[in-house]
Amino acid sequence: MRKRLLLPLCSLFAMPAFAAELELAVEIPRLEVAEYHRPYVAIWIEKPDQSHVTDLAVWYDVKMKDKEGEKWLKDLRQWWRRSGRALEMPVDGVSGATRAVGTHTLTFTDNDARLEALPAGDYRVVVEAAREVGDRELLKLPFSWPPQQAEQQQVQGKIELGTLTLNTKP
Repeated sequence: MRKRLLLPLCSLFAMPAFAAELELAVEIPRLEVAEYHRPYVAIWIEKPDQSHVTDLAVWYDVKMKDKEGEKWLKDLRQWWRRSGRALEMPVDGVSGATRAVGTHTLTFTDNDARLEALPAGDYRVVVEAAREVGDRELLKLPFSWPPQQAEQQQVQGKIELGTLTLNTKP
């Protein structure tokens, strides 16, 4: 009798716990320009009133000697005003090297430190890109947290960013 009860009970605890998920695909387009530099990119979550909630990623030139790459982070103007100037770079788990041309996917679950304290409500993922000898661009994708159903949002960049795709899953 105990064995029959123990097996279903063990399998119940062995089942994986499914977590809410936020997945963002960021496309860095190929630009036909004389002097190409990879863009600096900041990705964060804000409330509908544009107040900063949390940083998800900051891509910049981390290899420049004497932390010279940090000097240009203020070109990400919106991010810099809302969060960047208060940070001591690099930030573990947030900052990283610039990305090459292509699509880069970031995935966060509700047990990620950046999302676990996020109260239920409406938010926007903001992606800002700036490039030396280039331009800057800012795109926003709305979402609700925690998601009640799987949803996809998409926006097309015009200058420094290509297609951004945001998938949320309960």
